[in-house]
Amino acid sequence: MRQRAEPQDFERVLSSMCTVPHPVARQAAERFLATNPGDPGTYETVAELEDEAVDALGELTGLTDPAGYVASGGTEANIQALRIARNRADTDDPNVVAPVHAHFSFTKAADVLDLELRTAPATDYRANTDAVAELIDDDTVCVVGVAGSTEYGFVDPIPAIAELAHDVDALCHVDAAWGGFYLPFTDHSWHFGHAAVDTMTIDPHKVGQAAVPAGGLLARDDSLLDDLAVETPYLESTSQLTLTGTRSGAGVASAVAAMDELWPAGYREQYDRSMDNAEWLADQLRARGHDVVGPELPLVAADLSVPMTDELRERGWRVSKTGAGEMRVVCMPHVTRSMLRSFVADLDWY
Repeated sequence: MRQRAEPQDFERVLSSMCTVPHPVARQAAERFLATNPGDPGTYETVAELEDEAVDALGELTGLTDPAGYVASGGTEANIQALRIARNRADTDDPNVVAPVHAHFSFTKAADVLDLELRTAPATDYRANTDAVAELIDDDTVCVVGVAGSTEYGFVDPIPAIAELAHDVDALCHVDAAWGGFYLPFTDHSWHFGHAAVDTMTIDPHKVGQAAVPAGGLLARDDSLLDDLAVETPYLESTSQLTLTGTRSGAGVASAVAAMDELWPAGYREQYDRSMDNAEWLADQLRARGHDVVGPELPLVAADLSVPMTDELRERGWRVSKTGAGEMRVVCMPHVTRSMLRSFVADLDWY
């Protein structure tokens, strides 16, 4: 690596679901960089911090006695949730039913775990529960709902999805990796307190403003995690349930520090600011004749042409497109109104 290399700044990053860590999260990450939560018998302090992180995530998601751990990110958490569902099921031909807009990590999970992944179409960017029901059968081990989709930011009807799952004794998993730190300040029904959800992905290193990597896997009770445990004969602890072994304590410590600092008032203020920015941008784009999707959460998609998107990237804006080709702007904590005004000014120039 070149000695003069510097990390990219966030001044023109508009499509990322990661953001600048909060200063207290950065400090905590540096302090615990060399610790290993994967060996709790040796690194007792960071193991205690992980318990605090899980408790805090439980408070965000309506779960009074949560089980879980700080994962590397949403991909690991989603894989682990499907691994729980597969391991507890009594079938030789397991399948998982998810909406078509489920994150691509579910495709990875199905491949790794040898699961059939069945995807149901959406209606108005949310899971069509009739279509979900048609795909479920006696071999279904998990039904997935998304609370804040990565392309459009919409929330599936989680209570109805949970009912469909439990009708066939399958687990209900909710992917709230991005939306989970915005949703507590909305009227959506999405978490353990609203529905019979079994497992959930929620990532402190996204809107939670922890340092990367700091994902989150939550389970309604410890018994679900038993299906992940393997023996660890040479460690002081007797078993391990995580997918990765050695993990840096940086993610754990930064997640605790960020949540201690920001929950709930700081996150509420951030949601209000981000949502105001998303609505302002949507209004600006509509006024310029663009078709706009949302915002339901602080994410805006609009039908800007591919040449226009390419031109914006040439001007330094880091923007990406949805699968259908719309430009996608995610109003993360680092995205300010000033940034968006500059962005719209460049749109007008084009």
